Amino acid sequence: MTPTTKTEAHGAREGRGRILDGRAFAAQMRAEVKTDVLRLTEAGHRPPGLRVVLVGENPASVSYVGMKTRASQEAGIDGETLRLPADISERELLEVLGGLNRDDAVDGILVQLPLPDHLAAAEHRILELVDPAKDVDGFHPMNVGRLWSGAEALAPATPAGILAMLRRDGFDFKGRHAVVVGRSNIVGKPMAALLLGQHCTVTICHSRTRDLPGVCRTADLLVAAVGVPALLGADAVKEGAVVVDVGTNRIDDRDLVLRLYPDNEERQATFKEKGFLLVGDVDFTRAREKAGAITPVPGGVGPLTVAHLLVNTVQAYRMRTGR
Repeated sequence: MTPTTKTEAHGAREGRGRILDGRAFAAQMRAEVKTDVLRLTEAGHRPPGLRVVLVGENPASVSYVGMKTRASQEAGIDGETLRLPADISERELLEVLGGLNRDDAVDGILVQLPLPDHLAAAEHRILELVDPAKDVDGFHPMNVGRLWSGAEALAPATPAGILAMLRRDGFDFKGRHAVVVGRSNIVGKPMAALLLGQHCTVTICHSRTRDLPGVCRTADLLVAAVGVPALLGADAVKEGAVVVDVGTNRIDDRDLVLRLYPDNEERQATFKEKGFLLVGDVDFTRAREKAGAITPVPGGVGPLTVAHLLVNTVQAYRMRTGR
């Protein structure tokens, strides 16, 4: 059942689609992880260990990594950020990862992306060096293969968090048509694999899909993950569909803000204060008029990603230790 939220109560004046409050769902997941970790430590076991590897000082990455580490520590996980210089060599970085692979107190390893330019070409090689059993990002080819084959696997946190939210909300997956817009290795492809595992009929769309709104209109569940502001409007939403917006796009065009949020004084005030807005891949105001339920941006999918990273860390711990 969806948590009752202030946002939902206010939103009744803006449209009929029910708000799927990612912050509330994420809080539930984080509380459950904290309880699980407390049980482990009270039984005399060490807490799960998570190491986040940050190369360089990309401001967005620094902020996001800090959020992940704080969330893990608040849940009782032994979480730590390893901050490495921006000019570290590939060999040196691989040595760091090798040490984490060998450290039995580390259950989860996460390499924060993007990497600096001189390491970007080696990204796949670097990620593949992470022990698959500790790959809490779910990016290692072995985990990708296990996910698509239906075996137990560490799945990428964003699509896994979305799935957990939909389950908690009572979405009936079996036989439903899910349309995933976006084919990235981080969201689109694993999202499709997870939905297939729940017995959905899945269509994956991308930049070359013909009549994208028409295909999207056939979806009982629409997941948008392309990184284009307000790409999908009301004409892409089936009446009563569940819409999950993964996009997080920064816009600073006042005219666009007024077009997307013509009667939303709160969003307009935020833009006036900050000079920009974070918006999704879905035109929220208009899509909500047709959707049965919809995630907002911000406050929808983003919090689920961090929460499910903690879930993955505990899962990796249990898979490694049998506890």
